Amino acid sequence: MTKPTERRVGYGTAIGYGVTDLFGGGAFAIIGTWLLFFYTTYCGLSVLEAGSIFAIARVIDALLSPIMGYVTDNFGNTWLGRKFGRRRFFLLLSSPLMFLYALLWLTDMGYWYYLGTYLSIELLSAMVLVPWETLAAEMTNRYEERSRLSGVRMICSQLGGFLAVSVPGVIMQFTGKDNSFTYTLTGLIFSVIFCIAVFTTWRCTWEAKDIQEGNTFQPEIRRSSGLLNHLKYLVLDLLSSFRIRAFRLHIIIYIFSFTAMDVFGSVFTYYVVYCLSQDAAAVSGWLSIAAFASVPGTWCFMQLLNRFNVTPSAALRLSYGCIFVVLLFLFYIYLTEMAVSDLLFSAIFILLGAARSGLYYIPWNIYSFIPDIDEMVTQQRREGIFAGVMVLTRKSTVALAILAIGLVLEEAGFVKGSGVQPESALQAIIGLMIFATAALLAVSFFTTYRFKLTRETHKLLLQEIARRKLGGDYRDCNTRTREVIKQLTGYEYDEVWGGTRPVQREQAVTE
Repeated sequence: MTKPTERRVGYGTAIGYGVTDLFGGGAFAIIGTWLLFFYTTYCGLSVLEAGSIFAIARVIDALLSPIMGYVTDNFGNTWLGRKFGRRRFFLLLSSPLMFLYALLWLTDMGYWYYLGTYLSIELLSAMVLVPWETLAAEMTNRYEERSRLSGVRMICSQLGGFLAVSVPGVIMQFTGKDNSFTYTLTGLIFSVIFCIAVFTTWRCTWEAKDIQEGNTFQPEIRRSSGLLNHLKYLVLDLLSSFRIRAFRLHIIIYIFSFTAMDVFGSVFTYYVVYCLSQDAAAVSGWLSIAAFASVPGTWCFMQLLNRFNVTPSAALRLSYGCIFVVLLFLFYIYLTEMAVSDLLFSAIFILLGAARSGLYYIPWNIYSFIPDIDEMVTQQRREGIFAGVMVLTRKSTVALAILAIGLVLEEAGFVKGSGVQPESALQAIIGLMIFATAALLAVSFFTTYRFKLTRETHKLLLQEIARRKLGGDYRDCNTRTREVIKQLTGYEYDEVWGGTRPVQREQAVTE
């Protein structure tokens, strides 16, 4: 039998894998761009009530995503896991459930209805995204093929984002600019798209379960059964993931840069409608340009990493620098109230879309290599745990950002449903969209200087893992590899791969 990681990942397979990010990128792009506006405009909720829905969902999701990661790491021991796959089973199960997404976008249903439907989407997204995130690391260990999987998925994500902002604008041409049915129809259309996408991924992907069987290099860790014991192991696994230095830095880059875009996206509609005195259709038009530009933008960043061998850190700094330029421009036109031609606006949003594609693509490309670094420390394959932490942090930050925006706007005197806002509300909108976004990006910008994962360091890491699996002596490791392992893991070489360290002691819990 051909082992999973010996199969080659072409663009057809990459597309089959990546289309699920139409859901991952599209569903939450719609939520981030339109849902707060929909709740406060058409559903009778105040900004604070709407924000509380996102906050409550985050508390629930704080349990769902890590638990899902732990479950998928261990689901292969069950009959269903052996038959359908420890990861892919959940994709098959979730595909028809995508129609729950349409229920988000009904009007006049009350606070508890909106809270319940949003919680159901959080549960569904955990069932899909956590196991799906692990597949790139399981399907291949080749740098180029993982980058291809990550790149194609981000193109699909950007395409989902493009559809998220453009489809409502197209529907508005037929339903009117102030018709709530625009959003209801949008939810139904995307439910169909998401259902087909997740099923396609289930059909086109595979897992590395063959390699786990009979692997004599993976230490046997006996764990007690029982709910309390599993919860204990879950907590230990989650905590141990943050002991990996590259993952800690990666999470900082990921959280702050993505949250910056969450803040920007959530406030941009208010900026256009109230600060520039334009209608919601203009929001859809400009964001559609940015989303469209992000598709070739992702391809360009793929080429920077793979063909031109630019380091992920340098590529990220290029992305952030371009976004700083866009923020400065938007702040300038607000201050001066200058008239801007459509051509110049289009150019600015093309730049935003291209730059934003790098911000999204590169962290998720980096993520697929984190389990390799962890394996050097723990001798375990724990893709599920890392995927759980990634999804948890992503969804937590977007909701916390929206809640914070709601609190700031409420405090600043924002009047829901009003066509004109007080000066204090306008200043709050500008402060959030320009200065809060820039401050969050600045944290990620400076963190990239400490992040050392590159094509070269990953290659050295894999070579050392392979050497140790073949029985190589730890004393034969060269100085350069020892330095790389210290930079990536945060541990001295003698502390990894069976050496004495806190991570191993936490994981090796026996009966």
